[in-house]
Amino acid sequence: MQDRSLSRRTLIASAAVGAATVAAVTGTTVPAAAAEAARHSQTKRLKQLIAGMSLEQKVGQLFVPYFYGTSATAPSQRDIDQNLREIGVSNVAEMIQRYHLGGVIYFGWARNITDPHQLVDLSNAIQKVAKDNGTLPVVISIDQEHGPNTRVGPPATQLPGPMALGANGSVSDARTAAEIAGVELAAMGIHQNFAPVADVNVNPANPIINIRSFGSDARHVSRLTAAQVRGYERKGIATSAKHFPGHGDTGMDSHTSLPIITHTREEWERIDAPPFRAAIDAGVSSIMTAHLQVPALDPSNDPATLSHPIITGVLRGELGYDGVIVTDALNMTGVRTKYGDDRVPVLALKAGVDQLLFVPNLDLAWNAVLNAVRGGELTEARLDESILRILRMKDKVGLLDGNPYVTHRGVDRTVGIPKHLATADRIAERTVTLLVNQRDFLPLSRRKQRKVLVTGQSPAFPYNADRRSVPVLAEQLTGQGFAPTTVTIDHAARETWDDANIARAVAGAQGQDVVVVLTQNVGATNRQKVLVERLVATGVPVVTVAVGNPYDIAHFSGVKASLATYGSADAELPTLARVLAGRGEPGGRLPAAIPRADNPAQALYPVGYGLSYDD
Repeated sequence: MQDRSLSRRTLIASAAVGAATVAAVTGTTVPAAAAEAARHSQTKRLKQLIAGMSLEQKVGQLFVPYFYGTSATAPSQRDIDQNLREIGVSNVAEMIQRYHLGGVIYFGWARNITDPHQLVDLSNAIQKVAKDNGTLPVVISIDQEHGPNTRVGPPATQLPGPMALGANGSVSDARTAAEIAGVELAAMGIHQNFAPVADVNVNPANPIINIRSFGSDARHVSRLTAAQVRGYERKGIATSAKHFPGHGDTGMDSHTSLPIITHTREEWERIDAPPFRAAIDAGVSSIMTAHLQVPALDPSNDPATLSHPIITGVLRGELGYDGVIVTDALNMTGVRTKYGDDRVPVLALKAGVDQLLFVPNLDLAWNAVLNAVRGGELTEARLDESILRILRMKDKVGLLDGNPYVTHRGVDRTVGIPKHLATADRIAERTVTLLVNQRDFLPLSRRKQRKVLVTGQSPAFPYNADRRSVPVLAEQLTGQGFAPTTVTIDHAARETWDDANIARAVAGAQGQDVVVVLTQNVGATNRQKVLVERLVATGVPVVTVAVGNPYDIAHFSGVKASLATYGSADAELPTLARVLAGRGEPGGRLPAAIPRADNPAQALYPVGYGLSYDD
């Protein structure tokens, strides 16, 4: 294996960018001629870096794999065993050394994340391994969308998720939330966030996007997408608008199947395309592809990730995008139904993508790309095009300035600071949406409705499986002066929603002043509807709270009040408790239309609907 190390002199030369080049890649306003000259200078400099790479190093720059463990060199034995079993190496240091990786991605389930200070140590160790290996600094990625896809929990600032921000509706708040998240991620040594979600969720039955979207109105989604792109990028984080060409109108999950988007070309232009155009105009650093078929854009029925007409023809050609294109995770069923794991990465590159995310077999995929170049199916010049885009992104986030390291002091001064927490609370106050309030039942009275049963769905927090929504809401209500009790039903085990467990909740309602029922995706679990019906039948006033998608409201009748929070963790539950107690105003407005349960073609509540306590 040829292995030419990049010299320290070459790396230092790459850092000598100059103010004009920095302005060009960060979006600072400069004269057009100066910006063009800066981009030309940057391109020349980065091409010199590429020319100094071996073919193996070039191939490595394209990959962004996962790994197990909180340490780059000394993970636990459990993590070593899992790395060996799934990747063939003991740790991420060996991965970088063997495959010359251009990037990695952090996940909670891969046990990469415990707290911000641990991430500083892990990020710095990864960069040191790359430096010692003669490899360019590694771009470290994450899915920190907030809401259900939150990887880093407290003490990092917890912010409302996308649909909650859609309910808030403020472009300024969306940008501020991204700025807070961005500066905190950067302090932990993270450079690329696979956010925001630019999909327009026009299908209430969408099992995978749903509340990860800003809503069902393309113009609203476009405004908030652009705002978040600007906020993150301003704080040094490369964003990734996803999932192109649009994943909002499907009832299937591309993790487990190959969805088909049946929009006509006109519908795609009107519904799906605008948020991606807005992201491009806002300076998005990367765009993530979707593993789904869009016959209106490519009648071959190849998934978009592998489609040259969609990636090169539409995204590069028609939309004029010349930034990084990254695949969605290549271990997903949606991209593996037609081709083998050795063909998928090669076909993705031929389609026009640049970064290959989360391949199911790193050694197989890496060698497949290497052999495709050696065999002439891919040209080395084609790899150079992708690497140039990737290096521009690395340059933009400061990875090529000679110091890719972060400090613990930076975390202490940035992550979860009081100013950020207060701003997050202010933004969250405007997200809770009140949809039903019979005879002004809410807010609750601490004197007349002190005894509260909290029950229903109790999802685990996305970043902490030991914390669940029902007991945490009860804790928050205690802090508001109520005396709550709980009956928890395991949200993950469908068999626990039997009559016996529902009867426990009904029995728990006896003697209570009010019952608060948390619901999550009622359409997928009809037993939640049974629970609410039986609680209503007790005569104790019932308040439902949709902590997942807001479409739950259509399934209930006879309740005193219904709210939607669009999430079920630290960013949402304290705000919900304050709203229930009357110490906060339900300021959110529906970002997605709610169809009737018995007639989905008819809207029960339109976009923009929401009550206040003054109504």
